[in-house]
Amino acid sequence: MRKIAVITGARSEYGILKPVLSAIQKHPRLKLQLVVGGMHLSKQFGYTINEIKKDGFRVAATFNTLLTGDTGARMAQSAGTGIIQFTKIFKRLKPDIVVVLGDREEPFAAAVAGLCSDIPVAHIAGGEVATGGHIDEAIRFSITKFSHIHFACTKQSAERIKKLGEEPWRVHRTGSPALDTILHALLPGKDELAKKYKIDFRKPYALVIQHPLTLEFGAPPHEMRMTLGALKELDVASIVVYPNSDTYARRMVSDIKAFEKLPFMHAYKNVPFEDYLGLLKHTSVIVGNSSSAIIEAPSFRVPAVNIGPRQGGRERAGNVIDVDYNKEHIRKAIKKALHDTRFLRKVKHLKSPYGDGHAAKKIVDILDTVKIDEALLHKKITY
Repeated sequence: MRKIAVITGARSEYGILKPVLSAIQKHPRLKLQLVVGGMHLSKQFGYTINEIKKDGFRVAATFNTLLTGDTGARMAQSAGTGIIQFTKIFKRLKPDIVVVLGDREEPFAAAVAGLCSDIPVAHIAGGEVATGGHIDEAIRFSITKFSHIHFACTKQSAERIKKLGEEPWRVHRTGSPALDTILHALLPGKDELAKKYKIDFRKPYALVIQHPLTLEFGAPPHEMRMTLGALKELDVASIVVYPNSDTYARRMVSDIKAFEKLPFMHAYKNVPFEDYLGLLKHTSVIVGNSSSAIIEAPSFRVPAVNIGPRQGGRERAGNVIDVDYNKEHIRKAIKKALHDTRFLRKVKHLKSPYGDGHAAKKIVDILDTVKIDEALLHKKITY
């Protein structure tokens, strides 16, 4: 059997990977080797390795890269220790292919370790652009150059990967696996969500998920404080999900806690991906700077208020209202998303550029059939 090592270090990443993990696990010629660590092993972020095990996936190995600190230096140290740990893990597991997703330091480290160990690396969601104030883009394109197989989510992303000098036969347009869950999974219903998350679906509510930026000069402004302040002024019930463990994340968590006692808001360290999609499906608006406002929200015809430059340049449908870090601008954008009938009519007729909900099958078919030989391992630049 062909052994496929899949890396996950964050809850958001795991939620997107889940259809791929299931498809690998069910495949008669593939063996899943799930490698788990990072935020999944942190109590502060919900210790979500338990969620993974509860979903029926066996963990083949763990890694610990979530170091103490809240700076860019911490991210560099995390990547460095990750390369060492992944090299040891791959030496023990002997995978035939390593699969990584996205643009965090964990997939970066795993891609370096795989490349240097002569193991083909397959990268999901490369070629995407998010130009504003975040290191993600530099890491994402670095992973592309370390990888041997590319699973692009959109046509533009696939073309961008080729423009980086990658040979066209390595690039596959599969769509985003996140849409697989949206279209095929049994999401929790309103009654279950209302009880679990203390939300009244008879009234409008906002789903809030906002991450810090990591390329700003000096300490960034209190972005979360502005967002929650705008929601407070509008008296909109809000479900707030903790940010990823990026630089300045702890300060954002402190700002969330400052609002947590107010009756309009409920905050959660971790929300299982199916629950998150259920909340997104029924929300009146998603607010913050998460890519889920761009990628997943259009499938539910949900308006999005995208704050700041984090998702700048990313392909999007017509559900997004872009605003800067200004409480009054945020307040007006949320009000438009809730009450502007012309805008809401437009949102109801969206088409997502991120695929058809069958990405996992396309990805797994390629993992099964791709020829692992010298041509795959020895990359050639096309210009």
